[in-house]
Amino acid sequence: MKPAFDIVIRGGRVMDPETGFDQIADVAIRGAAVVAIGRDLPEGRTELDAVGRIVAPGFVDIHAHGQSLAADRMQAFDGVTTALELEVGALPVAEWYATQTERPRLLNYGTSAGWLFARCQVIADMPADGTVPSMTLMGRGADDRRWSLDAATEAQAEQIVTLLKGGLKEGGIGIGIPNGYAPGAGVKELTRVCALAAEAGSLTFTHIANASNVDPHSSLESYVRIIGLAGATGAHMHVCHLNSTSILDVKSAVDVLQRAQAQGLPITVEAYPYGTGSTVVSAGFFTQPDFAARTGSDYDQIELVRSGERFTNVEALRAASARDPGDLILWHFLDTENEPAHRGLLDLSVTYPGGNIASDALPWTMPDGSFYDGADWPLPEEATSHPRSSGTFTRFLRDYVRDRALIGLMEGLAKCTLLPARVIEETAPQIRRKGRLQVGCDADVVVFDFDRLQDRATFRQMNLTAEGMVHVLVNGVPVICDGALDTDAAPGVAIVGRGIAEARA
Repeated sequence: MKPAFDIVIRGGRVMDPETGFDQIADVAIRGAAVVAIGRDLPEGRTELDAVGRIVAPGFVDIHAHGQSLAADRMQAFDGVTTALELEVGALPVAEWYATQTERPRLLNYGTSAGWLFARCQVIADMPADGTVPSMTLMGRGADDRRWSLDAATEAQAEQIVTLLKGGLKEGGIGIGIPNGYAPGAGVKELTRVCALAAEAGSLTFTHIANASNVDPHSSLESYVRIIGLAGATGAHMHVCHLNSTSILDVKSAVDVLQRAQAQGLPITVEAYPYGTGSTVVSAGFFTQPDFAARTGSDYDQIELVRSGERFTNVEALRAASARDPGDLILWHFLDTENEPAHRGLLDLSVTYPGGNIASDALPWTMPDGSFYDGADWPLPEEATSHPRSSGTFTRFLRDYVRDRALIGLMEGLAKCTLLPARVIEETAPQIRRKGRLQVGCDADVVVFDFDRLQDRATFRQMNLTAEGMVHVLVNGVPVICDGALDTDAAPGVAIVGRGIAEARA
């Protein structure tokens, strides 16, 4: 007799944050969909044991820069089944999707339309290229900073909007606005860009313009700008990594953002559970005047990822940028191990009510500074990134939910699944079938041992996989089974925005 189902996940504690379902049950999968949830379901062609384990929707990471098979594999062990490049984005969008379709992808993937690359093309005559990783393109712009420092003219702003409109039509999931890398952009330009997002029924993913605790040009001023843009244009403004851009001003940022939300403004928030950020060494905010006074950090808190070099002053940082502007750095902006006040600031951002967890995962970097794009498993020992590229979600559930009980398990799962899905579901309807564990939803499912969850990656050993994920399924395909990766699996599919025409219909 033919089995009734392709896969049955048997006897786990099934939890769905949207419906509140929380029972011991079986989950049956046929093809790429969940088709039954209940007790004593008929057998499946494949049976996966979940007794004593949590069965939950796969985690949705809406801020992931890795976008490669290597990055996907590391994030799968962290419970991620969908990894989207939305803060920086890409341009041309169609070219980016075409490039990804030709590559093996373990996880579901997608991009926003990249405002930064529209600026590079219009203001600095740097052609956009959807075939090149976004972090590589950001490094290439270091020699001509007009795209970063110059305000757009009226004609240039119109060209930027036209390029972004094309990106939305090609399936971009909103508009990525990493304003911190182009602080010269004026409010007139940003108003037009945000108005486009609102008109298209889309949204923005915004890295605030300034990371500073001192006026003028403080983080708080930047959050007030985001609030003003939401009110003036009606655009949904999603705040990227509240923790790292607020630095020591998290409390003030949380206060103004919550007041804006209470007034009904369309603002959402994300954070990751680390007091260390990471970006390219050429990022302009590290060379701002009075960096230490403005951020509460000295240059020795900035570390080159591939070598561990700590900088002594701004000149040393500039020299590293001249050698390779795309080099990744770590910025240890909070000392959460030794400073209780710093731990409290991080907690405020991570536990933000209704906020979601997003990793800001980075590509994997080799000692020569190139991004690793191979298929070796385990990853090469010399490959480096940031521990958040390996263990963000596991760290959050282990620390905030299990060990310190600051958040309940269902709420914690919602911050990893349902809440990020809801941020983008109006502009990317496919995601309505993800971030939930219900009949009819996509079979993106994680089965994990809650007591064994452990993020193992450190700043000295970044490529250690997280522990505790027993089974991970993407579109009904077990990519991790009994804790082992299937190195032949590549079931990820493109998640695309609905486009301007459909949004207006």
